[in-house]
Amino acid sequence: MSDDWGSYRSGFGDEEDEEQADPEAGSDDPGGWPQDPDTGSTGWPTPEPTWQRPDYGESPGDYGYTRRDELFQDDDEPEPYDSQHSRDPLARLFPGLPRSVRVTLDWILTIAGAILIVLALKQWVVNPYRIPSSSMEPTLNCAKGAANPGCLGNSSDRVLACRICLDFGHNPSRGDIVVFNTPRSAALKCGEGGTFVKRVIGLPGDTIKEDHHGNIWIKSPNSPAFVKLKEPYISAQDREADSEHFGITRHVPPGEYFMMGDNRSESCDSRTWGSVPRNKLIGIVFFVYWPPDRISFK
Repeated sequence: MSDDWGSYRSGFGDEEDEEQADPEAGSDDPGGWPQDPDTGSTGWPTPEPTWQRPDYGESPGDYGYTRRDELFQDDDEPEPYDSQHSRDPLARLFPGLPRSVRVTLDWILTIAGAILIVLALKQWVVNPYRIPSSSMEPTLNCAKGAANPGCLGNSSDRVLACRICLDFGHNPSRGDIVVFNTPRSAALKCGEGGTFVKRVIGLPGDTIKEDHHGNIWIKSPNSPAFVKLKEPYISAQDREADSEHFGITRHVPPGEYFMMGDNRSESCDSRTWGSVPRNKLIGIVFFVYWPPDRISFK
């Protein structure tokens, strides 16, 4: 028998010798890993290249950002107030005034402006009035008391009169409740004058007649006959309570208006002191705003 182990051993030895004899093994195959013939990669991980910050110059602010230390630093000397570009009109008009003075002046001007607006509204647009007597009951109530035993309400009605409604050539219509300044004869015959609130019954040129039941009949300038005025705001009992003016016919002059109260027996009106000129009218009552349970349009 032959010793096969020796032949195998010698073969192993020759293979080791061939590997050691290869002078280029360490240079082409690092770490003993074979290279890929197509890509040349050995499959062994290599370190990533180190990133370096590009050189953008010395001023970072030139590229749209600010250094953190510059962003949060305190300004020892703030920039002066630019009054020319301010939205505050006082700052533009008076750039030298301190801010506290400007704020105080702004409040004063705001309050004064609000007062002027309210006064202007009362003078030319809408004005509030209080009903002091029972002459317009039950349409407009006054407060009960020793001076006004005929009043139906616990407090006087507060109404709004539209002043601007009469300032643009608009004339009141029959049935409107109007605030007006009374003629001088009203103070002499009624014991008081000033500002009254009554209902328009007769228009300029009308002929007015009151029958023996307290009904009002109207004959317009172009009407051939008298027409009975519909007055749902007055009861039959209240009509007949005022018999002093029954059977009397009156004519309304041009440019004037005939006024009467709804509570005929308690009303001192045009039947006593005559009609009211157009320039004495103040406004048309359109709204009751107080007390809350009486709020309504008229």
